Amino acid sequence: MGQALCICSRGAITIDNKKYYFVQKLDEGGFSYVDLVEGAKDGRFYALKRILCHDRQARQEAQTEVEMHQMFNHHNILSLVAYAFVDSGGKTEAWLILPYIRQGTLWSVLEKLRDKGSLMPENQILKIFSGICSGLKAIHDKGYAHRDLKPTNVLLDEGDRPVLMDLGSMNCARIEVRGSREAMTVQDWAAQRCTISYRAPELFNVDSHCIIDERTDIWSLGCVLYCMMMLEGPYDMIFQKGDSVALAVQNPVTIPPTC
Repeated sequence: MGQALCICSRGAITIDNKKYYFVQKLDEGGFSYVDLVEGAKDGRFYALKRILCHDRQARQEAQTEVEMHQMFNHHNILSLVAYAFVDSGGKTEAWLILPYIRQGTLWSVLEKLRDKGSLMPENQILKIFSGICSGLKAIHDKGYAHRDLKPTNVLLDEGDRPVLMDLGSMNCARIEVRGSREAMTVQDWAAQRCTISYRAPELFNVDSHCIIDERTDIWSLGCVLYCMMMLEGPYDMIFQKGDSVALAVQNPVTIPPTC
């Protein structure tokens, strides 16, 4: 396991005997923060993801995210450079050093196109989509599912190479549900970890006896493809209006004729 050694007054951290200098904040979520840091020796930029572990379960979830990163060596899945669990003031944080991809997320690219009144060219869509499929296949081949595939969880490098990130929601691809209690457990987990407008129909109302498998990712993949074509997901507006996404996903999606 990685080991953090210090945070000094110059805004530097040391993990696995390598020092990184803080540059600026990049993003902030409910229980995590992402900062831009610079390697002291190589001068390269990295993303430092700090996950707040407020209890034992949260620490285990962070450990699982680390293990998911370590499981893959694939050019379409975000790699892990180093990590550490840091105890401070009775609280624990997981620190993950990840490659910094300058162009940002697929969603940020789509937002810029929408602001300019442009659309993504078809050949670019196909190139990105193919790379996402490649990363997703690698995950499925290992017997896992991503469970939270969406444009904000796909990074794009300068060559439009997509990189799947945020592996914290990943779990075994095949989940056998036996009884109403297990069904409710899976349903509650999905409500917390799977973004509603990209969530597969079978995760909204989980049957008492069923098998949830990697096809949930294929549904999300279709929503991502739709978003690349239309610059918004098929259920984004429904969610923003406050209407029922759970009801909407039961009906066919209408593809606009201009697509």
